[in-house]
Amino acid sequence: MFDKMKFWKNNISSSSLRERADKIQEGAVPSHVAIIMDGNGRWAKKRALPRVAGHHEGMKVVRKITRFANLLGIDTLTLYAFSTENWKRPKLEVEYLMKLPEEFLGTFLPELIEENVQVRMIGDKQLLPKHTLNAIEKAMNETKDNDGLILNFAMNYGSRAEIINAVQNVLKDIKSGIIDENQLDDELFSKYLMTCELSDPDLLIRTSGEIRLSNFMLWQLAYSEFWFTDVLWPDFTEEHLADAIEAFQNRQRRFGGV
Repeated sequence: MFDKMKFWKNNISSSSLRERADKIQEGAVPSHVAIIMDGNGRWAKKRALPRVAGHHEGMKVVRKITRFANLLGIDTLTLYAFSTENWKRPKLEVEYLMKLPEEFLGTFLPELIEENVQVRMIGDKQLLPKHTLNAIEKAMNETKDNDGLILNFAMNYGSRAEIINAVQNVLKDIKSGIIDENQLDDELFSKYLMTCELSDPDLLIRTSGEIRLSNFMLWQLAYSEFWFTDVLWPDFTEEHLADAIEAFQNRQRRFGGV
């Protein structure tokens, strides 16, 4: 059982943040928040550090933001951890990024279990190193019965590849007679995506000042609210997440209507 008071005592010392969190919970909390965690390399460069130092610092922020999202009552937190395009980065950086799931989940998994968090992953597993995939699958298996926050890592994920794969599977099922082409609509197509068991994100956050989607959840973000910040991911705090959710709560979502 997640103990809110214990969480406050152990992790949040700021009374103003506690008050903000309580107020946020009185309004419409986004069910699914997706984050493009950008700016690790620039954070390191500003400090004359190697890029991997930024990734290591960013990993600490994942832990902090996951805790806070769980406290706020967010149902799903999807984090864009590694894209299909990120393989183009320097070899040493890629190798380090592939080690992060082991390090992160190796230390954080007991806490995730205690706080009833369920780990999931979207993305192509085939190109992931065995040690990376083993760490993720271990966390998924050990948290599969948890029914609290879903911590969903987008790892070796690219939305265009996801959509193409979905189209291919739709065509196969039409050809084999499993579905009729006249049945195909938004709802049915969504069932062929990697996120078929999740709701679409209500809120997308991107850090570092970049204003683009970078091949992330192109179908799922059709009616999401976007929130961009110049803050680099290693500097992102619970207060920034509160800012984003408060902005979300002040918007009117019409979904194409009036």
